[in-house]
Amino acid sequence: MNKVWAFDLGASNGRLMVSGFDGNRLFLEEVHRFPNHPVHVTGHYYWDILRTFQEMKAGIGKSIKKGHKSIESLSIDTWGVDFGLLSETGELLGNPYSYRDPHTKESLMELLSVIQKEVLYTRTGVEPAAINTICQLYAIKNNNSSLLERAKTLLLTPNLLSYFFSGVRANEYTISTTTSLFNIQERNWDSDLMERLNLRRDMMADIVMPGTILGPTLYTIQNEFSIGPVKVIAGAGHDTACALAALPIQTENSAFMSCGTWILMGVQVKKPVITEQALEWGFTNEGTADGEYRLLKNIMGMWLIQQCKSAWSKEGRIFTYEEEAQLIRDTASFTSLIDPDDSAFFNPNHMPEQIRNYCIRTGQEAPETPGEFLRCILVSLSLKYRWVLEKLEQLAGKSIETIHMGGGGIQNELFCQFTANATNRTVIAGPVEASAIGNSLTQWIALGKMKDLKEGREIVKNSFPVKVYEPQNQLEWQEAYGHFIKLLTNYNVEETLS
Repeated sequence: MNKVWAFDLGASNGRLMVSGFDGNRLFLEEVHRFPNHPVHVTGHYYWDILRTFQEMKAGIGKSIKKGHKSIESLSIDTWGVDFGLLSETGELLGNPYSYRDPHTKESLMELLSVIQKEVLYTRTGVEPAAINTICQLYAIKNNNSSLLERAKTLLLTPNLLSYFFSGVRANEYTISTTTSLFNIQERNWDSDLMERLNLRRDMMADIVMPGTILGPTLYTIQNEFSIGPVKVIAGAGHDTACALAALPIQTENSAFMSCGTWILMGVQVKKPVITEQALEWGFTNEGTADGEYRLLKNIMGMWLIQQCKSAWSKEGRIFTYEEEAQLIRDTASFTSLIDPDDSAFFNPNHMPEQIRNYCIRTGQEAPETPGEFLRCILVSLSLKYRWVLEKLEQLAGKSIETIHMGGGGIQNELFCQFTANATNRTVIAGPVEASAIGNSLTQWIALGKMKDLKEGREIVKNSFPVKVYEPQNQLEWQEAYGHFIKLLTNYNVEETLS
């Protein structure tokens, strides 16, 4: 059976998955997993990209030792917006900044004094935000201009790692649409926009579509592992585009949720939705693996729980997933709610303390026990998804009957059930490794082993299990949603969302 390597890198961990395809079913095996966190040094957050690459190579070594042969290709998907810079000779110019770095704090307001928010949104389809590539570049130009002067090429994170494997410089379509530098009408880098901001268009590597074969692995890679050439494919570079590609969606009346550190919730559309209302509500248009668009909203996800657990572990309190679930079940519902997207939760020093302070500030009973914190987070997240779902229906002009959830977050069954309860929609959860599966699908299609994404999704449906959650306890969840909307309205946090 022929196989491919699917590198799926998130903002908290990375993994190498081996995907096999026998012509009827897909098979997936995790061969290597590693933590992937920004490193805080000299007041900045950086990605240790060379350590990440070393971990990727360690995965290849493990895969070979396990006897995986006939590897045809590899592809890489990651989170959006971040990038690395290469010199004239192709050398990496320092560690890439993380989107959580505070150096962009002032850049958004400065940028919007040059380009109106509405103009920026109309041109790029992306909600203006300080984490976006455009703001990061603008901050570097203003604070570290010598870095840009030395830069020959900008490569987005998955494409930077593909370059390490292949030596080919190219930026892939789905990841490029996250930057707020991509002109959504011209489907290319926005030269006029970059000129107005005094950003260099010449360093933006050309954009290629998902499934483009960049070339074989470098001889140095082949020699290191004593293997023949492996095709390096620019698949869908953005992990959410990969996750959407893998979800077994059957009807247009379905929404998708990619569930990880962030939750990305949206619908697929043939044309971008760049209305005034979409901008006001903080929605973004990003590319899909088949060249269309995802109308979606970025929402805080498992980050809140991850940071609470990190704070508790430093205090010697460590819980298994089963213990967490029991703590939540043993805790009363709806005693406190938060807006998960409040800026206070973006990157605090102590997440539980921030949540307590938010509840006190908004006149609520503050959580005290781990169970109360966890239930507060999961309930609040679920209620936020209903808010987003209602806005999606208005923007897309259609009713949404089903929510397809994929990604690691769906392993939390209470999270899936709460989402069904809060939204009053059927939830179909699975596959768990949606982004890695979508990554492999783009490779099999590029290799000619599958016809298109429609066929790929049918194969996924027959290859991996899903779990269905139906709404429960609608009266109490409806009442809770009323309280949640009052919280958003009374404390004007909807402005914080966007």
